[in-house]
Amino acid sequence: MDKIRIEDLHLRCIIGLNPEEREKQQDVLFQITLHADLRAAGRSDDVADTVNYKTIKLEIMDLVAGSSCFLLERLAEEVAQVCLKDERVQQVDVRLDKPGALRFARTVSVEISRTRS
Repeated sequence: MDKIRIEDLHLRCIIGLNPEEREKQQDVLFQITLHADLRAAGRSDDVADTVNYKTIKLEIMDLVAGSSCFLLERLAEEVAQVCLKDERVQQVDVRLDKPGALRFARTVSVEISRTRS
């Protein structure tokens, strides 16, 4: 399966369990891999034959702007569902990094894979 990667999408949102995390937006880095058959687009050179990753990015930005999840796991699941709305996407891998979530650690990550079936 072919892949489209969106790497280091840097967004801010309310995320976390602690009271201070519920008041102030925090940085979250998104790593997203879309698995799809890209052969038709490779032959036609037409955006109509591929996954429009700009559209997906904008939908993710809208989702994140309005989110207030407690867990990275929940936010990752919601992002995966946005990606799978495009029927060409057969699988999506989503990794969310929350820098500074743990003292002495650069980041904490959650990574999930979801398929259409």
